[in-house]
Amino acid sequence: MELKILNGSNEAAGSIQVSDALFARDYNESLIHQLVVSFMANARSGTRAQKARGDLTRSGRKPWKQKGTGRARAGSASSPIWRGGGKAFPSSPDENFSQKINRKMYRAGVSTIWSQLVREDRVIVIDSFAVEAPKTKLLSAKMKELGLASALIVTHEPDENLYLAARNLHNVDVLTPGQADPVSLLHFEKVVITKDAIAQLEESLS
Repeated sequence: MELKILNGSNEAAGSIQVSDALFARDYNESLIHQLVVSFMANARSGTRAQKARGDLTRSGRKPWKQKGTGRARAGSASSPIWRGGGKAFPSSPDENFSQKINRKMYRAGVSTIWSQLVREDRVIVIDSFAVEAPKTKLLSAKMKELGLASALIVTHEPDENLYLAARNLHNVDVLTPGQADPVSLLHFEKVVITKDAIAQLEESLS
């Protein structure tokens, strides 16, 4: 499969031959869904906690006698059906949300996402992508020149100037091929990837 390469001025600068296994894979919605759900589940910290009835500092005394008051019977003030009572099934901070995805499934899923992005014309291959200084306005001008409003920039190696320039833009993110996760790839309108990053991506997902 062949993808066209653009230069910094948004003009055609040749083409690159890419792997069909990575960029021409059939669409598999259920695999992508499973990948995204597991990735988001694994990102959960699970640090919230609630109190069970045994964790509350309430008296163990019976609020009123069992019979004769005309009120519903009650055994303790910490009952889950009372306001201010404990939770019947409380959340605990040691709850595990992680979901395992096999390496082969992960590679196939990410390849499927890249293939679908190419089909939808959401991938832009560029010769190189850099800014002279860590200034947001420089990156904004470059994005405007390329006609981009929302983009994930994938570079073959970390670029501090580019990272610092993009940090203040909510619709731009900068990652390396190894950091490009399923959620980020699907979230942005366009994915800008450098020529060298494609070679790195093919190597890691082959």
